[in-house]
Amino acid sequence: MALSPHNIPHYARLMRLDRPIGIYLLLWPTLWALMLAAEGMPPVKELILFVLGVVVMRSAGCVINDYADRHVDGAVKRTNSRPLVAGHVTAREALQLFGVLILIAFIIVIQLNLATILLSGVALLLASVYPFMKRYTHLPQAVLGAAYGWAIPMAIMAVRGDIPQWGWLLFVANLLWTIAYDTLYAMVDRDDDLVVGIKSTAILFGRQDKLIVGVLQLITLGLLVAVFLLTEQGLFAYLGLVAAVLLFGHQHVNIRHRDRDACFKAFLDNHYVGMVIAIGLFIDLVIV
Repeated sequence: MALSPHNIPHYARLMRLDRPIGIYLLLWPTLWALMLAAEGMPPVKELILFVLGVVVMRSAGCVINDYADRHVDGAVKRTNSRPLVAGHVTAREALQLFGVLILIAFIIVIQLNLATILLSGVALLLASVYPFMKRYTHLPQAVLGAAYGWAIPMAIMAVRGDIPQWGWLLFVANLLWTIAYDTLYAMVDRDDDLVVGIKSTAILFGRQDKLIVGVLQLITLGLLVAVFLLTEQGLFAYLGLVAAVLLFGHQHVNIRHRDRDACFKAFLDNHYVGMVIAIGLFIDLVIV
């Protein structure tokens, strides 16, 4: 069975195009890396290709994630209406769609230099294995962090031709931030995940979840300070970090009772964390 034009709305939902939060969370750190690598406005070609790549790879990740979880999503309140569970899309169609998206991503990445193309192999591996990690480890959020963050060394390599020390620090900062916000996401599903046997950092951290999320956020901010010092950023970049501190604080106020809706709202608000840091860098590197 080939992909059907009549199913396009369901394919769009499978790719989570109606919920772009994942695109934002992947896009902002990629823009950080592009601006820092270019020491200003990134080259137009690389900027366009990476924005497109973010959308395509996030979509592919959602498709393979739903394929991997198709037998358990029906038992989880938040996911029991997804297209595969509801029968609007078949498992075969999901795999075909994943293949098409990966082909598009390959066409995008071959427009870049050879070193970046080679790095993209790691991105594909991480995106493909992440959905299955929640069956084997309580740290699938770490694999997601690596998958989401791998655009950072790719972006830096595409612009500079090498990856300096600060580039790897930025990668680690984003990885830890991802673990923090995806733990908030996992806190929403914790009760359901315990029933169906899905592993997560929310289950691993238990009653220390809020504390550990806070520690991860603090380390993230510390690493970003180190990156900004190494790249000699100005006042506005640090003001972006101050805004991020306030947003993190607001998240902890909201999740103090671990209410499901509040945890989900705190997860969503990380979009603004990435945005304010990007705005600070943009003012420093492009406008000032």
